[in-house]
Amino acid sequence: MSDGGTAPAAAEAPAMEPVASRSRGPACWLPCLLLLALLGWPGAGAQKFQLLQPQGAVSVSAGETLTLTCFVTGPAPVGPVKWFKGLGKDRQLVYADLGSFPRVTRAVSGSNTDFTIHINGTRPKDAGTYRCVKVKKASGPDEEIESGAGTNVTVRASPSAPSVSGPPSRAEPDPSVTFTCTSGGFSPRDITVTWLKNGAKLPAPEPRILPEHESVSYNMSSTVGVSLTPGDAHSQLTCQIKHSTLLAPLHGTYNLSDALRVPPRLRVGTDPAAPVTLNESVTFTCHVEGFYPKDANLTWLENGNETHLGKSSPLAENPDGTYTLQSSLEVKATEQRNRSMFTCRVVHDSQPPVSASEMLRISQPPPEPGKDDTLSDAGGNLSEEKKIYIAVAVVCAVLVVLVIAVIYLIRVRQRKGKSSPSVRLQEPKKSPSTALQDSDPKNLTYADLNFDKQKKKSMHRFVEMSPQSEYACIQTGQPAVAEDTLTYADLDMVHLSKAPKRPAPRPEEAISEYASVQIQKK
Repeated sequence: MSDGGTAPAAAEAPAMEPVASRSRGPACWLPCLLLLALLGWPGAGAQKFQLLQPQGAVSVSAGETLTLTCFVTGPAPVGPVKWFKGLGKDRQLVYADLGSFPRVTRAVSGSNTDFTIHINGTRPKDAGTYRCVKVKKASGPDEEIESGAGTNVTVRASPSAPSVSGPPSRAEPDPSVTFTCTSGGFSPRDITVTWLKNGAKLPAPEPRILPEHESVSYNMSSTVGVSLTPGDAHSQLTCQIKHSTLLAPLHGTYNLSDALRVPPRLRVGTDPAAPVTLNESVTFTCHVEGFYPKDANLTWLENGNETHLGKSSPLAENPDGTYTLQSSLEVKATEQRNRSMFTCRVVHDSQPPVSASEMLRISQPPPEPGKDDTLSDAGGNLSEEKKIYIAVAVVCAVLVVLVIAVIYLIRVRQRKGKSSPSVRLQEPKKSPSTALQDSDPKNLTYADLNFDKQKKKSMHRFVEMSPQSEYACIQTGQPAVAEDTLTYADLDMVHLSKAPKRPAPRPEEAISEYASVQIQKK
């Protein structure tokens, strides 16, 4: 190539950029420039140095090889050509003749005009603007004398396979459970997410794409709420994503059985049905139905004490994916086991135990001749209920007897009070002289009347005195009059030593008994 054939090519280089943008490769540029020089293109004979970077924008898929084109024409000063990504102080050296760049190679090794490079295994972070720069050797630091226009590289990155995650622990049916789908490393930003349950589309909010600003690659997160049912042991949840770099959608799946827990339903029955005959063989059967997952531990208890006599049948799977378990316990209906409680306890999926119980009840045998069947049960012992009834009856009987006794005593006292004679004590008015004697504490006059109505005797008088007191006791019998209703006594206590004698008071009506006693202190 002559010196005069380079300038026209440099001047018209931009008009050929669309050819280069179709990645014809660096091998096309050099023959074309030589051909133009030979054909006498205007200005081709001018001697001028030019650095040509014809690619304005290049798009490549991740993993492919990126080709960046750069040529120099005319006499070039001594010095290398280098490739940089970015501008300013933050630019990154991509390739130079000296140094190690494992992913970058020159298209034409050793060429002084073609400085095209290949970047292998393109990654999303390789996106950016690349420039080739001509450097001139100098006594000091190298001098950059010319830079290419730059090539803007975009990397089309496919999203990673979606990953679906469920709740941290199993959930029971009905409550809504949240599931999350994630994918990342894709570019451009636009992506579509669809949720499916057993092939049916589910409503879900728009996915969240990060970062929100412009970036070389992006990550996506999408959530959906699903209400579980007992039949979801066979259900599958699917996260489907679509992107411009994909020929077909990507799918991530989640088996709802991994998030589902269906608690068991328990029921206990007996064969024969209660009540049973004494010493008869009885079989208790525990039915554990409709549980998921299949991890379940069954235990029999008799009156709260664990027993190992039960026999379990093999675990059976139901059409909806849940499981059923059955266990039986055979016992003899002895007197000691009457009204015993047999419990089936199940621990499912490390959850708190659930249980169901049934009582062993022995039927009442017919009473023996001459024996009251209300006092004993089938075993000859008083039942607990009958014992309680008897105790209550005894207590009630005792209370009734006590009430009757109290009422009787009250009436007896009332009768005695009505039958006792009425006594009236009268003390005559005293003169001042006699009042002085009465004030003496040693002078005490006391009267006791006791009328005996049982014996019909004439009145007798009996007087008894002591040095400190005066005492009179009068006993009298009931008069013969049948209409007698009152016995009356009137006592006049006087000190005869200083008081004149008073005439005896008149007796009252004939229907009463009257006594008058006058006592003189000696």
